[in-house]
Amino acid sequence: MKRRRTYIFIVGGVMSGVGKGVATASIGAVLKARGLRVTAVKIDPYINVDAGTLNPVEHGEVFVTHDGLEADQDLGNYERFLDEDLLEVDYMTTGRVFLSVIQRERSLGYGGKTVQVVHHIAKEVMERIKAAAAHHDADVTLIEVGGTVGDYENILYLEAARVMKLEAPGDVLVGLVSYLPVPGSVGEMKTKPTQHAMHAVNSVGLQADFVICRAQQKIDAPRKQKLATLCNLQAEDIISAPNVSSIYSVPLELYKEGLCERIIKKLKLPRHETRLTPWERLRRNIESSVKPVRIGIVGKYVSTGDFVLTDAYLSVLEAVKHAAWSIHRTPEMVWLNAEEFEQNPKNIARSLKGLDGILVPGGFGTRGIEGKLGAIRYAREKKIPYLGLCYGLQLATIEFARHVLKRKHAHTTEIDPKTPDPIIHLMNEQEEKMKDKDYGGSMRLGAYPCVLRDGSKAKKLYGTNNIMERHRHRYECNPEYREPLAKAGLLATGLSPDGKLVEIIELKNHPFFMASQFHPEFLSRPFKPHPLFLGFLKAASKK
Repeated sequence: MKRRRTYIFIVGGVMSGVGKGVATASIGAVLKARGLRVTAVKIDPYINVDAGTLNPVEHGEVFVTHDGLEADQDLGNYERFLDEDLLEVDYMTTGRVFLSVIQRERSLGYGGKTVQVVHHIAKEVMERIKAAAAHHDADVTLIEVGGTVGDYENILYLEAARVMKLEAPGDVLVGLVSYLPVPGSVGEMKTKPTQHAMHAVNSVGLQADFVICRAQQKIDAPRKQKLATLCNLQAEDIISAPNVSSIYSVPLELYKEGLCERIIKKLKLPRHETRLTPWERLRRNIESSVKPVRIGIVGKYVSTGDFVLTDAYLSVLEAVKHAAWSIHRTPEMVWLNAEEFEQNPKNIARSLKGLDGILVPGGFGTRGIEGKLGAIRYAREKKIPYLGLCYGLQLATIEFARHVLKRKHAHTTEIDPKTPDPIIHLMNEQEEKMKDKDYGGSMRLGAYPCVLRDGSKAKKLYGTNNIMERHRHRYECNPEYREPLAKAGLLATGLSPDGKLVEIIELKNHPFFMASQFHPEFLSRPFKPHPLFLGFLKAASKK
């Protein structure tokens, strides 16, 4: 019997950053706990074909799927909450959609018809959504539309939602996630911005079926009723979503507000018992984790103007939390700007002293490199647990070569093409791509196998010799230096199956000094912390 497909579009009101991604992921988690097959799709309205060429300071983290797509960070939230691997089929951008339509037109895929924005673009969007639902054989497909309702750039996606709802009115819902401010000078929660957001939804021929009200505190009954009346809904469709201490409490909060029951009723979905025990256990674990563990994250995408930016390292941040909570510790993140270390090296010891662990995440380019190298050297010499990710592995190798092998000009050819000791160099298959300026979607991307050495710390942490991890890089460790590095104590304990690529390094005679060329943070889940992060946090908690 063919599975019935239903769809829920999630749009945002009032402002960006209101929490659509977490709301979408949380709805999915609760519906999955009801025994339904659920998947999620992210629509980004920018013209970029994917997120790979976007500046992390401007857009946040680039998340990499198992099949090698560079996507928006919200796919990471979907994977963590749903505990499912999402794929290229679950992501689209305006650039991606238009590119497909134009390529089809060029190959006479439309049979000579006039190809127009309205109908053909909306139809392409609908086909992609339905393809994602079919690929995952989903009962419910959640579609998060990026941006804020009323934006010119997401009108086409709302048009797709309108047509889908028109064609199958009982199978499509629209949810509005909106913000209710409490102006300091007034001291009263205001509903007017959300009313305007609903009017913007109505203006494109849609009626939201429920409103998730984001605010500093719970929305009270009078405002629920006011919004319901002015938004043409029942009071039960106005869902309170106040700030919570952890995003992993949101599924429980939405369930308590009755949103799941409303969705089940509106879509006429089968009623099953809701199994939220793992989420309840996680919340208790988070709340009972009192003793802190201080982790310094040394990055360069940590500031924008006068504000600290953490979105550029979102999956890293979540992976640290998952591991810390699993050992009943509360993680304290200390954000350290590598550029400041570069400008004033004396600040390195002052800033890192007292940390329980030091982590250097991925990145590209020259900015802040010497600051990161200084932090790595401090972690190595002072025996502070260290975890390096991607660039963090490459820089740890360079630091060791400079100060232990005494090759003071050792470097990566990404920064110094003429270095006499190219410890890190461009992968062979990347050379032609760089000559042709083929930057988009051309790195070593997605999941690749890795073989772990017997007797290594990596093998002990994973409990197996063969693993699969997700990558995003162009440069690699130069095999010519593998032997002298190993003799001095820096071991390559994880290699590609052909033995050519270094995937994991670890330092002898150190409490915990490990780094991976891949990005383990992409596979960490709240109920299943990643082995490398778990080993790192255990070592840090002992310090």
